[in-house]
Amino acid sequence: MQDEESAPPHRAAELTRRRLLEKSTGLATAAGGSAISADDDAIQEDLFIPEEAWRDRMTAPEDGKKYGWIVDTRRCFGCHGCEVACKAENDVPLGNYIRQTIYHDHTRKSGSVARIMAPMACQHCEDAPCIKACPCGAMHKGQGGTVVVDYNACSGHAACKEACPYGAIYIDPVANQAVKCHNCTHRVNEDMEPACVETCPSGALYFGDLNDPESAISKMTEVLESEGELETLRPEKETLPRMKFAVDAEHPLMSWEPKIPREGQSYNKEAYSVYSWGESGFNGEGDSKE
Repeated sequence: MQDEESAPPHRAAELTRRRLLEKSTGLATAAGGSAISADDDAIQEDLFIPEEAWRDRMTAPEDGKKYGWIVDTRRCFGCHGCEVACKAENDVPLGNYIRQTIYHDHTRKSGSVARIMAPMACQHCEDAPCIKACPCGAMHKGQGGTVVVDYNACSGHAACKEACPYGAIYIDPVANQAVKCHNCTHRVNEDMEPACVETCPSGALYFGDLNDPESAISKMTEVLESEGELETLRPEKETLPRMKFAVDAEHPLMSWEPKIPREGQSYNKEAYSVYSWGESGFNGEGDSKE
């Protein structure tokens, strides 16, 4: 078989698709879980196509903007307003999610419990694995560095889903195309905030241009970084995510991090089960596990 490193882009896409199917068939769990081990901290580089096929797509337009997010887990009270707004704005079908709020009951050293709600969506990584894995050229950087999907090119390979370390992509069952957060680009182009931000009643979501020192997100970033209360999800993945989380001693990121889906997984309705709030992990079916 031709080696992928030396294959032209169109052959690389074919080889990636073939390898992905072999991986999914041979390694997926009987329960329908991910073909990729949830214990593997390394990015699955064997999914990546040659750099010359994705290098240009990893480069954002020179528009002078750098869009980013802050999620304040100390303020979110789990109303699901962001999710409802996202579904309505983007016509997301039942059973699928572009964004989802993770619930977790964190037991403090004192024995008392802090209930944590963490709104999750695409991290819009600087070094996005989904772009490196996309064999059809659909995943790319849009305005402000937003990771977006070109639906004229996406053919449902699902390599992007397998490579995403945050479970932020699902494959639409009808269109057979990848779906994820796109920062509500159509709204941002009209000087509006993403639907989830505009809807959030607790002020837990911040979105804006990190290159603008006067933007609300830039000012909040400066404050939280000075207080040491701003963290990123799974930094060991080295994807340089544009989404950061405001945390404190009662809302530690590492307490709920195991509940976030990983490579090959997507958000799942079982995350809302009250029986899983105190559990510690996540498997391919969306169920928690100790």
